[in-house]
Amino acid sequence: MLSQKTRYAIRALQHLADRYRQGPVPLNEIATRQNIPAKFLTVILSEMAREGLVATQRGRDGGYWLALAPVDISYGDIVRLTRGSLALTPCASRFAHETCTNCLPESECRLHRVMLRVRDETAKVLDSISLAEPLAMEEAG
Repeated sequence: MLSQKTRYAIRALQHLADRYRQGPVPLNEIATRQNIPAKFLTVILSEMAREGLVATQRGRDGGYWLALAPVDISYGDIVRLTRGSLALTPCASRFAHETCTNCLPESECRLHRVMLRVRDETAKVLDSISLAEPLAMEEAG
């Protein structure tokens, strides 16, 4: 399940993608239009800025904008940055692997093998969809 933070980050970045190359977008506009608490949004956008996805400008005419083209930001990127992993179980995580407690050895665990496939298929889908494709996804859904 996606965390609230991940869902907020996706909606904020979608909003910025819709306004790509239109100049800085004020925080209060994103917060209001996307129904995201402003304090939480500030934290999320600061994290996205540290990761190089968002740029910011302070001041009266300031705000946020995508530092990369929408086509260069995948939903997989956003989920990994906010959640850390696409895996549903610790043993299936590619970069934060942990052995599950109270489980069989991974070589014998059928659930482990299933979760690896789920992780890989999830990654394939999320990595293939960029912020540049919101209208195509809405029409397909």
